[in-house]
Amino acid sequence: MVKMNGKKTLAVILMLCMIFAFSGCGKEKSGADNTPLTKLEEIKKAGKIVLGTSADYPPYEFHKEIDGKDAIVGFEIEMAKAIAEEIGVELEIKDIKFDGLLAALFADKIDFVIAGMTPTEERAKSVDFSKEYFVDEHKVLIKSEDAGMIKTADDLKNLKIGAQKSSIQEGIAQGIEGAELKLISKITDLVLEVSNDKIDALVLGKATAEAYADRNEDLFVPEFSLGGGNGSAIAIKKGNEDFVKELNNIIEKLKNEGKIDEFVTYATELANE
Repeated sequence: MVKMNGKKTLAVILMLCMIFAFSGCGKEKSGADNTPLTKLEEIKKAGKIVLGTSADYPPYEFHKEIDGKDAIVGFEIEMAKAIAEEIGVELEIKDIKFDGLLAALFADKIDFVIAGMTPTEERAKSVDFSKEYFVDEHKVLIKSEDAGMIKTADDLKNLKIGAQKSSIQEGIAQGIEGAELKLISKITDLVLEVSNDKIDALVLGKATAEAYADRNEDLFVPEFSLGGGNGSAIAIKKGNEDFVKELNNIIEKLKNEGKIDEFVTYATELANE
């Protein structure tokens, strides 16, 4: 056995004391009982809640010039504002590419994700979801001049199809027989691909497809559907049951008061101005 002299022993003891002292600093404590703060308590103590979204998906969330300044608006932004108000904190918005939202959540750069996100089984393995607050169906956005050529879902076979990377629409596009897929993170870039004849059709939620078509007479949404019933929910980092419960209570209140429908109507009109 190797013996240590007095100085070495003292140095080791001091080092161990420092390690134990700092080991308790990872999470703030809530009070006298020395228990860690819950996520909801952390948010309230900070006085703000940080939203992660992808602001290229009208009427859900998008950029709009308001009073000469660029602003992020949309029905989900209105919902996030209502959530912040109910909790009693300020809302901070971070605009992130859709396929980077969950990574930002894992890294604690944001507190929650509201971005038209469908609570799939695969996503639910890594994050928790609130109850669904909005249900949309899936459509395609095409050029108006192609309306006579693309009338049914079968007409999409063997065409060039676009979808947002890591979205539920990516999976739907992959199911189109013989389709040549183009996946891009930003919806605005994909809409340009349609306008510039780089892709034949873009798979989107109905509300978003119609919002883009209403703003551009060169774009069109055929009547057929690629399916529906996929709802949107809020994504939260796992292990924050109190936060999930609070969000569910607020969503239920907003739905019962008819606020979600009001937000959708307002945002759709704003997108079409």
